[in-house]
Amino acid sequence: MSAKNWDRVPIDAQSIEAPLSLAAVFLVVTVGGDQAALSKISAVLAGLDDLVKTVGFRDLSGRLSCIAGIGRELWDRLHLDGRPAELKPFAPIQGPVHAAPATPGDLLFHIRAERADLCFELERILLDSLGDSVTVADEVSGFRYFDARDLLGFVDGTANPTGLDLPASALVGGEDAAFAGGSYVVVQKYLHDMAAWAKTPTHLQEEIIGRTKIDNIELDDDAAPRKSHKTLTTITDDGGNELDILRDNMPFGRPGQKEFGTYFIGYSRYLWVIEKMLQRMYVGEPPGAYDRLLDFSTPQTGTTFFAPSRPTLQALLHDAQGTPADG
Repeated sequence: MSAKNWDRVPIDAQSIEAPLSLAAVFLVVTVGGDQAALSKISAVLAGLDDLVKTVGFRDLSGRLSCIAGIGRELWDRLHLDGRPAELKPFAPIQGPVHAAPATPGDLLFHIRAERADLCFELERILLDSLGDSVTVADEVSGFRYFDARDLLGFVDGTANPTGLDLPASALVGGEDAAFAGGSYVVVQKYLHDMAAWAKTPTHLQEEIIGRTKIDNIELDDDAAPRKSHKTLTTITDDGGNELDILRDNMPFGRPGQKEFGTYFIGYSRYLWVIEKMLQRMYVGEPPGAYDRLLDFSTPQTGTTFFAPSRPTLQALLHDAQGTPADG
């Protein structure tokens, strides 16, 4: 992939490979049922890159970016030409002890920047542009916590792909050529029981996560009777090759409301990879040996989207509307 001059060129909308940021907003909305709402959505999506530049140009070093993901139902309602091969609604999972719910969501806007005010301003303008065509289903403001740790105290995202491995893991390729460069996106909002976690000895926390807490060293649990979160979320293909996803999880919270959480967002070339991760977490591997992290972290939401590349999104909107899309 070509290098980008971050100090000079604003980041395009739909840049999944944009750098991890200090602040983020995760906005999930549902779209009204009338044609006027669909027309408004199409117009806003067509002009998304301009909105990002309108806000982001005020401070290029703020690296403002925004990714829009479209859910399966809205995809069909917009009459877009074709459909990503794996796109489908989030499938709820019922494990022996814990469950992953499916929740409403037609559009996801993942806004990232080095400054929280840039995220805020883009969200404000975006919602103003969308008007009453949408209803907010979920809205979370995330922040980078110290050295990229979650609120449980562990470094998060260590296994993210980098360099040439990133597009190979996160972006659709020739297997679905019409949607190459796009990505499947799964989001879940988790709330943590911090009091229970604080009572758990550090060595047991480390066994649950699969890494040491202070220095983030990966632990070998091949011989352990219960697999760690790290092991359960490691997926391999039939040839034994590890299949990565791109995580951009963010902590969030309101201490006054005793709300402490992690917003999980995973980008993947193949939706089935994330689905298999979640199955292993909730059902267990072997079945019954579920991810013990779920004893402390409870999902509140679960939604699946597809984020097309910017050129693909523009072309889809052009074809759906029959008139040239802005940009």
